[in-house]
Amino acid sequence: MKSTDESLRKIVILACIIAAALLILLLRMWYVQIYKYPDYKARIKGHSQLTVRLPAVRGEICDRNGVPLVENRASMEVEFYLPDIVRAYREEHDSVPKRKYWGLDHGMRALKEEPDIVKIVNESIVPRLEKLGLAGDYNSRKLQVHFRDNSEVPYVYRQDLDFETMARFSENNLDLPGVTVTLKPVRHYVYGALAPHIFGYVGMPTEIDSDEASHFNFYQPDVEGKAQIEKAYDDVLKGTPGTRFLQRNAHGVIDGETSRIEPKQGAKVYLTIDSRIQYIVEKALRVVGRGAAVVLDPNSGEILAMASVPSFDPNQFVPSISKADWEKLSKDQTDPLMNRAVNAYAPGSTFKICTALAGIRAGVGSKEFDCTGGVQYGDKYMKCWVLTAKPPLPPHGHQDLSTAIKNSCDPFFYQYGNAAGIDQIDAVGGMLGLGQKPDLPLNSVAGGVMPGTAWLAQNYPRERWTPGYTANTAIGQGFVLATPLQMAIVGAAAANGGTVYQPRLVEKVVAQDGTVIKEEPTKIRSDILKDGGIAASDFEKVRKGMWRVVNDSDGTARKARLKGIEVAGKTGTAQFWRNGIKDYHTWFLCFAPYDKPRYVVCVFVQGGHSGGSVPAPIAAKILEQIFAMEKGQEIKLDFLGPAVGNFQPIEGVDFSKAFPSQYGTNAGSVETPTEVPNPEEAGPGGGTNTAKPDIKEDADSQGRANNKPRPQNGLQKFFNFLGGGRSAVPKQSN
Repeated sequence: MKSTDESLRKIVILACIIAAALLILLLRMWYVQIYKYPDYKARIKGHSQLTVRLPAVRGEICDRNGVPLVENRASMEVEFYLPDIVRAYREEHDSVPKRKYWGLDHGMRALKEEPDIVKIVNESIVPRLEKLGLAGDYNSRKLQVHFRDNSEVPYVYRQDLDFETMARFSENNLDLPGVTVTLKPVRHYVYGALAPHIFGYVGMPTEIDSDEASHFNFYQPDVEGKAQIEKAYDDVLKGTPGTRFLQRNAHGVIDGETSRIEPKQGAKVYLTIDSRIQYIVEKALRVVGRGAAVVLDPNSGEILAMASVPSFDPNQFVPSISKADWEKLSKDQTDPLMNRAVNAYAPGSTFKICTALAGIRAGVGSKEFDCTGGVQYGDKYMKCWVLTAKPPLPPHGHQDLSTAIKNSCDPFFYQYGNAAGIDQIDAVGGMLGLGQKPDLPLNSVAGGVMPGTAWLAQNYPRERWTPGYTANTAIGQGFVLATPLQMAIVGAAAANGGTVYQPRLVEKVVAQDGTVIKEEPTKIRSDILKDGGIAASDFEKVRKGMWRVVNDSDGTARKARLKGIEVAGKTGTAQFWRNGIKDYHTWFLCFAPYDKPRYVVCVFVQGGHSGGSVPAPIAAKILEQIFAMEKGQEIKLDFLGPAVGNFQPIEGVDFSKAFPSQYGTNAGSVETPTEVPNPEEAGPGGGTNTAKPDIKEDADSQGRANNKPRPQNGLQKFFNFLGGGRSAVPKQSN
């Protein structure tokens, strides 16, 4: 009886083991055949089906009103699947030509061998394309390197086919292994050179994900953002890739597509930019060869427009930029790739707003000082601009703060700044964000320089801070550097009564289903009145001085007046020398309307005569058109070609004339720069820091096509008759 129970127990245990094994087997079969089916389907490497990764479709970049400024367009491309071309060649010729090259083997230089892909393509593919008039020039070295390093990525032989060429490909069954025509979405900057320094550009990635690439026969990578918004928001813009399934016949030729998983578009990025205001600013700024302009909402810190000239058309980078175009851009002495709006320069007399507030905070805001033409500091006699005017003007005499702001009197601010002390100037500058890099999704944003005793000790340990340094700092020269964007923030604080906002460029990020992924809140850096202990009545002295700059009969910015709208502002002219030639940096900072400001404008021009004669009329033109827009005037956006830079000195700007920019000598009562030394214009973080784009190399001798003329067939003649053989190109305006 006991042995029977033992046997039964063993049978039950064995049955459980078998049942468990069967269950595991069933689970494994379910996992492999059902759960992992989509993954294995995508990884098929057989002779009948190929899998091709489809790049994700990038999301749009829109302005604050939802107007698309960066979209996608279709690009027809001819691609070579190089391993297929080599395999087909081997099957036909029983071997492939080889070439030797120097490479690395375990870190050591070694002579290696590889298929001569250039010879294979030129013998098996190009002749057939030449007979049909479809061949194109290419760079043979680039083809060979691509085959060696990225054979799993299709080689793009031709891009952006025109209608006629596309029709030829469509009507001819090429029957060429490894050659296919694909439709790809590529970036399209709708209005050309409108805000290129904000958008940036895209390009092919420097590296591909080898693990992801192993899931496909051929891997088409996503383009990635290389600069500015395209780079900063690449993760949300890039979208989700898809898969294309191709059928290959017994001869190794790709017959066509059997199915596909469509890629999904990335999220939309909404900027704070108003495209209409951006367009107004871009057009107005083109009367000068080098400069920048920023328009802010003083009640939120939102950037409504930001422009820099000269500029470039980011469409040049799509799908890739020619070597000649890239060299022209990168070697241009006027530097069209630089965003001058976030690059640092000596702010000149616009900085006197900061000095004025520092004096109020220090308790000297009610003091008056004399202007006798200059002040002596050590062995340096620091003059007032009136002595250098043509003809020279009498000194300003006894002045209070508002009058000194109106006159932009340097001797007043030399004395006033020293009475306040450099520590107070430094403290107020910090509250205003000067000397600090703003948090913006842009490349090469400068923080500028807000000098003081601590700064001097760190950067020039052998130097001692002197009253002369304070005097120079008080008028925005010497070591002081600021960006047009930073000075616009200073103007916004003056306009709104002392609130210093963090500048904001992106409003929100929205998924394709309408879900808000990210929303950028309004951020306040400081409150000048509360944090600085400044009374509103004293703060108004600064605002009143800015009003007088524009509206008094002898103000330095009389050219900024607008009919029916009160504008307040501050001019600035900082001495700068380029290669021994006078190249003054001129500024105008303003806000309007005076009582309830809605807009702050900062215009910066290199090579201008003075802040009142060049940037001020440009700012007035911008404000005039913005207020006209508010009253119903339509601003029709149009395609813009790149703004061309130059080093021409500008004496004045007058938009009532056919040619607004004037050159020559202008004798008049304008603020001119004080004779003080100035450092280089680019502050910390400034200058051009541009990622190298995809450069289309010139064709070499082995990659030259020799297309034979081919008569048009009836289909082509019909489409040409309809005008369908040409692409509509937007008219450019400069």
